[in-house]
Amino acid sequence: MRSLYFGILTVLFLCVGCGSSTALYNGKDLTGWDIYGTEKWYVNDKGLLISESGPDEQYGYLATKKTYKDFELTVQFKQEANGNSGIFFRSDIEGTKISGWQAEVAPPGHDTGGIYESYGRGWLIKPEPAKDAYLKFGEWNKMKVRVVGNHVTTWLNGQEMISFTDSKIGEATGKIALQIHDGGGIKVYWKNINIKEL
Repeated sequence: MRSLYFGILTVLFLCVGCGSSTALYNGKDLTGWDIYGTEKWYVNDKGLLISESGPDEQYGYLATKKTYKDFELTVQFKQEANGNSGIFFRSDIEGTKISGWQAEVAPPGHDTGGIYESYGRGWLIKPEPAKDAYLKFGEWNKMKVRVVGNHVTTWLNGQEMISFTDSKIGEATGKIALQIHDGGGIKVYWKNINIKEL
């Protein structure tokens, strides 16, 4: 009985601060999100969220209404055409001007999983070139982005892409946003967008 008691206490101790994941995308519509710009964001009959270049071929964003500080985000994406997109975090947005940080989602050879600071310092860290082999272009990929304090880690299909510490990131709080890059010809499918606040 005593060992059982201490076993229960151990489980409770380990689970202190353990939050459960919340779906940011409900698989039906864009509830909880705002569209910025004139590019296309819609849900198809299979429940997939689709981002697609519109006739203006400009930057476009789909951003959460809520802001987030420390979290672990997981998302699945599949790219068509050039597939240039990204997952912004701790970001502020006005019109199509976004200030914050992006975990890159891009075609082969263009640093998926790296961190880019928009309207700031530009590229902060890129994955080692060999890690580009983890991207499955035209197939479903899973990205995980973990942001805690001033530290960011990204994974692509279970492989760590970058691990990075930055004081400016540590000071920020903001929205999570998906991007359509400018230039046209972009189409990216998204599903299973979940977040666990830490």
